[in-house]
Amino acid sequence: MTQPLLDIRNLHLGLRLGRDLHPLLNDISFQIMPGEAYGLVGESGSGKSITSLAVMGLLRKPLSVSGGEIIFKDRNLLTLPKREMRRLRGKNVAMIFQEPMTALNPLSTVGRQIAEMFILHQGKNWREARRLAVDSLARVRVPNPERRVNDYPHQMSGGLRQRVMIAIALACDPDLLIADEPTTALDVTVQAEVLKLIKDLCAERQTAVLFISHDLGVIAAVCQRVGVMYAGCLVEENSTDRLFSDPQHPYTRGLLGALPRLGGRLENGRQRLVDIDSIITDRSILTKTRCIAPRIKEGSTP
Repeated sequence: MTQPLLDIRNLHLGLRLGRDLHPLLNDISFQIMPGEAYGLVGESGSGKSITSLAVMGLLRKPLSVSGGEIIFKDRNLLTLPKREMRRLRGKNVAMIFQEPMTALNPLSTVGRQIAEMFILHQGKNWREARRLAVDSLARVRVPNPERRVNDYPHQMSGGLRQRVMIAIALACDPDLLIADEPTTALDVTVQAEVLKLIKDLCAERQTAVLFISHDLGVIAAVCQRVGVMYAGCLVEENSTDRLFSDPQHPYTRGLLGALPRLGGRLENGRQRLVDIDSIITDRSILTKTRCIAPRIKEGSTP
C-alpha cells in the first residue's frame, strides 16, 4: 500500500482568549495520497481555509492547535522548528491563496516574486532565477511572458494574477499543492481555464492537490475524493462520484439540493431549492453535524 502523502489525524484547533479556548476545528482527520486531488467543500466559515493554514504552518496567535497531528512524509508538521517549516513551505508544500491581489506584493514585479522561489529554495542567482521566472509564466500560459515578467500585479487582470499565483506555487515542483478557492471572483470562462491549467500541470508533475471550495461544480471537475465540512467538523467523506450520486449526510444532501439543476422539477413555473437553514435547525441533524456521532466515511451508512 502506498503511504499517504498528507495524513491529518484528529486535528483540534481553537481561538485562545485569555484562559479560554474557543473550538474552531473539531477532530479533523483525512488523508491525501501522492498524485491525488482531494476536495474540501462546505459553506463559508466551516473551517476549510483554517485547515489549510494549519497545514502550511501559517497560523498566528490567538489561533492555537490544541490536539492532533499533521503528518507530511512521515514528519509531524506541528512539531517542526520554524526554520525547517520555512524550508518546506514553498518547496515541498505550496499554496494558491484565495485572493491574488492581496497575496501578491504590489510593490514588486511578478517576475521578481516568482524568481524569489528559485533563489530561496534552489540557490539560483538572480539572472538564472529571472530566466526560470519567464519559463514559469510561459508554463501557466501567460501571453508574452518575456514582457509580462516586468509587470506589477495591478497591471494584470484577475485571471492573469491567478496564473502568476499558480506559477509561484508550482515553481519548485512541490509534492502537495493547496488551492484555496483559486477561482473566486473569476468569470466562468477564466475559471474553466484556471481549473484546466491546475489539472494539467498537476497531472504532468504528479502533484497532489488539496482543493478548497464552496463550489460543488468546481470540486466535481477536479477531485477524486471529497470531504464535506460544517461547523468545524468533517461530516462526510467519499469518492466524488459516490458523494454526488448518493450523499449520506443530511447536510451534504442539503448542499446538493440547494443547487439549481437543468431540467429540474418546476412548481408554479419555478424550481424549488432546498433551504439549508431548515435542515441544520433540525435537532437530530445538529447532533450529527457537531460530530457527536461518527462522521460518515466511504462505504459506511448513516
